[in-house]
Amino acid sequence: MLAVLMLTMGSLSCATRARAEDGYDLWLRYRLLTPEQVKRYRRHASELVVDSFTPTQIAIRKELQRGLSGLLGQNLRTSDTVTGDGAIIVGTVSSSFIAHLRLDTANLGHDGYVIRSVVADGHTAIAIVGNNDTGALYGAFHFLRLLQTGQPIEHLDLRESPQIKLRVLDHWDYLNGKVERGYAGASMWDWWKLPDWRDPRYTDYARANASIGINGTVLNDVTDGATILTPFYLEKVAALADVFRPYGIRVYLSIRFSAPMEIGGLKTADPLDSRVQAWWRAKADEIYKRVPDFGGFLVKANSEGQPGPKDYGRTHADGANMLADVLAPHGGVVMWRAFVYSQANPDDRAKQAYNEFKPLDGHFRNNVLLQVKNGPIDFQPREPFHPLFGAMPKTALMMEFEITKEYLGFATHLVYLGPLYEEVLSSDTMSRGKGSTVAKVVDGSLEGHSLTGMAGDANIGTDRDWCGSDFNQANWYVFGRMAWDPTQSSRALAEDWVRMTFTNNEAFVKSVVAMMMGSREAAVDYMTPLGLLHLMGPGHHYGPAPWDASESEADWRPVYYHRADHQGIGFDRTRTGSNAVAEYAPPIATQFNDLKQTPDQFLLYFHHVPWEYRMRSGQTLWYELVAHYTQGVDDVKKMRETWRHLDGYIDDERYQQVATFLAIQEKEAQWWRDACIAYFQSVSGLPLPVGYAPPLHSLRYYESLSFLYVPGFSSW
Repeated sequence: MLAVLMLTMGSLSCATRARAEDGYDLWLRYRLLTPEQVKRYRRHASELVVDSFTPTQIAIRKELQRGLSGLLGQNLRTSDTVTGDGAIIVGTVSSSFIAHLRLDTANLGHDGYVIRSVVADGHTAIAIVGNNDTGALYGAFHFLRLLQTGQPIEHLDLRESPQIKLRVLDHWDYLNGKVERGYAGASMWDWWKLPDWRDPRYTDYARANASIGINGTVLNDVTDGATILTPFYLEKVAALADVFRPYGIRVYLSIRFSAPMEIGGLKTADPLDSRVQAWWRAKADEIYKRVPDFGGFLVKANSEGQPGPKDYGRTHADGANMLADVLAPHGGVVMWRAFVYSQANPDDRAKQAYNEFKPLDGHFRNNVLLQVKNGPIDFQPREPFHPLFGAMPKTALMMEFEITKEYLGFATHLVYLGPLYEEVLSSDTMSRGKGSTVAKVVDGSLEGHSLTGMAGDANIGTDRDWCGSDFNQANWYVFGRMAWDPTQSSRALAEDWVRMTFTNNEAFVKSVVAMMMGSREAAVDYMTPLGLLHLMGPGHHYGPAPWDASESEADWRPVYYHRADHQGIGFDRTRTGSNAVAEYAPPIATQFNDLKQTPDQFLLYFHHVPWEYRMRSGQTLWYELVAHYTQGVDDVKKMRETWRHLDGYIDDERYQQVATFLAIQEKEAQWWRDACIAYFQSVSGLPLPVGYAPPLHSLRYYESLSFLYVPGFSSW
């Protein structure tokens, strides 16, 4: 007993319980560093020299003072000249004050920056120099990140530029305060109190986004209607834009294509009608008069019942180009979503976006971005990359990732999405031979596009911790960092996030990063292994329902996707099936067309496979399916056990919430495993493989479960 007590006391001595926290500070906690770090860093942070008083430079000054006083426990004196060693100098390349430092700032690009150890007026200093004010802001956040993560700052020589121009959060927020697929409370935007009350939370939101390089926010859901374009709401939009502007963030709006009819009094929304064009032109002028740096429009058209140009016999290019033309004089862009499918189209849903947009390659204006989801179905736990990324060389394609975990356990499951983003971005389209990765398509380098973008469907709400749980914050964080540079390592970014959010304790960091990096694969295993997808309950997307065929549209039904019968399981997308493989470059199409060459993780996405088919492991498909479902549950159990041993390293409030959520995740992973195995066993008629436990309940029990008022579900 004494030995156990001593061991416990020893572990806590290096991991003292922290003060209570509620997650509001995100990764910008700025808690006091260790005495050794404070001593080392203070030598390089004695005074702050900011060369101008623009709104952004004022924001930089406030952030550095806030960060350094929190991390180092002292307030920096401010000056307009360097008076001694240890100055931090912040400015832009256009400043005469910065010019005499003779830094190499060539080819920094828009929003780029350098951080370099220099000698100024005979004193040692650190210069943070941006190509513009926003670049200097990004550099300041980078510098603070170095301190937060315990990096050396003695001999700095860093140079950063964003690889993608538009790095945008798409909010699925409605004007009535609801959030579609939101699991962190109501909408952040208090439209009723705007424009007069500008909640300080808006500024903290802007700070958090700027700290990871996000430079745009779409304020409303793509199905929200036309009301936000009325003068009453544009005044409120302008107020938010004013708050965000010092942090380099532009606002965008989702628009209803039929707005000229709904709020404009016209009888048509035909994009080729001169009256419609004139209405949109006047509306754009009105918006830019209120918001001079307005970013542009996001459009969902002719998908899931939304109006669009096809209602008038026009193409998506006709609709996008009409809007692009009215925005172009103001420098605005159109982000036109490629997520289109129709019940009236009997073809494989995975093919519909390609079939509609591939013929339009090269037909879009230069200020149009075609926003394409990472996979061809709908943000599933795993999908192959969308074939459009290798099929439209003449069109600027913008990546759309889902940050909110609509299909991945909502707020309570720990599922770090960095590996998903990295998997997609590193996928090789082979469109110009080997090495033609999705990342190179998205950043424009493969085809020479200068307008580039990445969008993330936000997971932010009014919950005190912003995202419904601490670990969901990591998905917001990793999205921003990978939008800045899509080639970054999701593991390295996870480590940064853990250190900034929790602690620099090496034992804690190593254990938690390992949990995070395995969490997405665990979720795939207990939900949709071996290429299965879309097995969730109808409408709300909560929990397993592989048996469900109740939805009015065939391609909303789980049975449409897995096609399990007594002979086998999977959707045949080969040349003898729907031929979706043909939408990929020939080398990839050949691989996916061949049952033996298709990677296991996409097997049932492309092939209908016999239950007794021998996998690479030597086991049958049925055995592997059961094994994967079971492994997913086992992995969550290991995550719980890992977390149990980390008690004492962080504040009790956040520790206990994670512990409780992991318990929920294990319970629901078991539910997914048992319900899916029970159903597929009823279809296949096969006994469970030896050594695997049967489901806890009967199939009838799982089928009888129903849920009302599921979080994040809203009908449009």
